[in-house]
Amino acid sequence: MAEHIHPIFDQLVQRQEREARLNQRSKVLWLTGLSGSGKSTIAKYLERLLFEEGYLPQVLDGDNIRFGINNNLGFSTEDRLENIRRIAEISKLYLHTGVICINSFISPSREMRDLARSIVGAEDFIEIYINAPIEVCEARDVKGLYQKARAGLIKGFTGIDDPYEAPENPNLEIRTDQLTIEASAVLIMDYLRPLISLR
Repeated sequence: MAEHIHPIFDQLVQRQEREARLNQRSKVLWLTGLSGSGKSTIAKYLERLLFEEGYLPQVLDGDNIRFGINNNLGFSTEDRLENIRRIAEISKLYLHTGVICINSFISPSREMRDLARSIVGAEDFIEIYINAPIEVCEARDVKGLYQKARAGLIKGFTGIDDPYEAPENPNLEIRTDQLTIEASAVLIMDYLRPLISLR
């Protein structure tokens, strides 16, 4: 099948031109952490901060993606890896469109995040560890998932009966048990601004 595929990426409007039009450098932010750590909430707040400063961001969130493009995937190891692969490919499209892509996914294994990094490109991939101890995440339990996992109603739940491998060298670590959502997003914004600014 591969012999019938002829990509035309090089013939399209190039990333540098798109970035110049948008007056920003595109990057892919990858927010990883346990369920309930604050990934989605920080992503939403950060998107708004970027937008209000005149940047063009886009959030890709786990539940949104599984509701749409990845609604045919389950939670087996293979499906979770494919989930991340597709997200990384979508992120790469946003990257080449000049958009700042904010990803909010548990992505529990280093293998998954390494796969995403290899697809996006290490120079454009910003790994942000949204770190909160599991007891804090479980106390929040905003979706009631920990309770269901403890009751055996959800199998293979990250942090309960499936491991979470914390990033060893993230670009940024945010402790949401010690910081507010607003302070967390501002920290990320301060780190990001020099990397995305063409102004």
